[in-house]
Amino acid sequence: MSDTAAQPREDDPDGSEEPTDREAPDDAAKAVSTGADSVVAALEAAGAETAFGVQGGAIMSVYDALYTSSITHVTMAHEQGAVHAADAYGVVTGDPGLCLATSGPGATNLVTGIADADMDSDAMLALTGQVPTEFVGNDAFQETDTIGVTRPITKHNYFASGADTVGDTVGEAFELSQSGRPGPTLVDLPKDVTQDETDETPGTATPPAGSAPDPN
Repeated sequence: MSDTAAQPREDDPDGSEEPTDREAPDDAAKAVSTGADSVVAALEAAGAETAFGVQGGAIMSVYDALYTSSITHVTMAHEQGAVHAADAYGVVTGDPGLCLATSGPGATNLVTGIADADMDSDAMLALTGQVPTEFVGNDAFQETDTIGVTRPITKHNYFASGADTVGDTVGEAFELSQSGRPGPTLVDLPKDVTQDETDETPGTATPPAGSAPDPN
């Protein structure tokens, strides 16, 4: 340690200001938002409080975003347990149940529970990981046509097409699950969509015209 006294700064001759080594971060240093952040922000805005799921590579970006979220996640031993837990949660609370699974076998393990929610008119949203968009249709590792498989057993299912719109898509799917006659909805999330950066924040979602029956 030096014995030399610190010299006053020219812009602070009386030494009244506290010294600081920190500078305010510029815009470039701020954390960027991804499609996964938009997914979680949309769920929070819609009022989701609890999710059930099993982690996997294609859905991991969403789990990274959930880590700092207000949403409580319950890790299950199997995707079938996750979807049935989400269904039961929705029945008990009156809010849509929420479940997550990765691509391929993770997504197909949800099918029985989604079909059950459809038969019982239970509001539920399933989020499934998917291979990157450029590999869809090429028999990539753990690729399954989740949209085709679940179309007959959901009120509506969505293939997320970009990071800028995925938040609104998820918000719309959550709302649609509980509007009119309740039932399950699903959003298939390609890995690139959840990992890509975006400046967009989720807006107010409106269910697609004709997707839900007229409650009157």
